[in-house]
Amino acid sequence: MSLTRTKSKQKRKQTRTPITWKEIKRQKVLLFWAGVMMIYGVIFYYLPLAGWAMAFQNYKPQLGILHSEFVGLQKFRMLFSDVTFLRVIRNTLAMGVINLVATFVTAIVFAILLNEIKSNGGKKTVQTISYLPHFLSWIIVTGILHDMLSGTGIVNEVLVNLHVLSQPINFFAHPEYFWPIVAFANVWKETGWNAIIYLAAITSIDPSLYEAAAIDGAGRWNKI
Repeated sequence: MSLTRTKSKQKRKQTRTPITWKEIKRQKVLLFWAGVMMIYGVIFYYLPLAGWAMAFQNYKPQLGILHSEFVGLQKFRMLFSDVTFLRVIRNTLAMGVINLVATFVTAIVFAILLNEIKSNGGKKTVQTISYLPHFLSWIIVTGILHDMLSGTGIVNEVLVNLHVLSQPINFFAHPEYFWPIVAFANVWKETGWNAIIYLAAITSIDPSLYEAAAIDGAGRWNKI
C-alpha cells in the first residue's frame, strides 16, 4: 500500500511542470495578458471602492477624500429620516417583488401554452414575436406605454368605442393604476424571453412519460 502511494506521489511530481525561467518565457504572452487583466481589475473594481469613504464624510472636491471632514453616520440618519427616501425604497422593493412574481408566473404559463401548439411554424412565430420586446430599452417601452395609455391613446379609443368608458381617462394621473401599469410593462417586455428556459425544460421531457400517463388514463390537463 505504501509502495503504491510512493509511486503515485512520484508520478504527480513528474507530471507537474517546474516553474523555471524557460517555462516563464514560453508562457510570456499568457502571463502578459493575465497581468493586464489583473491591473484592469484593480483599477476599475478595487480602487473605486475608496469612494465609499465619501458616504461618511462631508466631502468637498477641493479637499479630496483624504482631507474631507469625517461625519460618521450623519448622512445615513438624514436619509432614513426623510419620508420621500423611505417611500422610494418601499416603491423600489414593491416593484421588484411585483415584477418577479408576475413575470415568473406568466413565463411558466406562456411556456406551457407554447408547448401545446402543434404547428412548429406557428410556435416559432409566436415565440419570436413574444421575446422581441426584451431587446427594447426601457426608455422606448415607457414611450410606447405613454402613447398607449394617454388620453388620446389606443387603449382609451378602444374602451370608448366599446362603450366601456364614457370619456377618455388619463391612466397616469390616477395613483391606483400605477402598480398594474408597472406589472403589465414588465410582463409585456420580459415574459417571452423568460419563457425560453421553461419551454426548453418542457420540450426536453421524455415523450414516453406522456404515453405512460395516457395509458394510466390521464387527460390533456393532467399531462400538462
